[in-house]
Amino acid sequence: MLVEAIRWAPSAGNMQSRKFYFIFDQEIRKKLAEAALHQNFIAQAPLAVVACLDRRIAARYGDRGVNLYSIQDVAASIMNLMLVAQELRLGTCWVGAFNEFDVVEILDLPDHLRPVAIVPVGYPGKVPAGRQKRIPTVEAVQMVR
Repeated sequence: MLVEAIRWAPSAGNMQSRKFYFIFDQEIRKKLAEAALHQNFIAQAPLAVVACLDRRIAARYGDRGVNLYSIQDVAASIMNLMLVAQELRLGTCWVGAFNEFDVVEILDLPDHLRPVAIVPVGYPGKVPAGRQKRIPTVEAVQMVR
C-alpha cells in the first residue's frame, strides 16, 4: 500500500520525476541516521524511505522542472505515503535535516538522483499527546475575492 501511495501521487506535468529507496537493512539505516545529524530514530524504525528527485526526468521542464516541479513531485508522494501509513497505524517522520552528500554515498546514488527527504516508518513506541501549535488561520490563509 505504501508503494502504491507513492506511485499514485499527483505529479507536475505527470513527469513523475521521483525515485524512492525502501531501506530495511539495519546497518544502512544506522548510517542514514548518522548522516541525518544523528537522528537515531531513523535507525530504530524497521523501514526508512529515502525520497529522491530525478534530474533527468525533471530537465524536460528546464530549471523550473529541476528546481521546483521535481521537489513538488517528491513532496506529494511523501504526503501520500504518510497519510496511508497513518491509516495503517504506522508512525512516520519527515526528515529533511541530513548531509545530502553522505546519503548519496551511503546509497551509491547515480548523479541524476538527489535525496530530498528520509522518512522512517514503523509502529510508534508512544503516541504524542497532541499536535504542535499552529499559526492562526488568518495568518496562514488570505481570502481573495
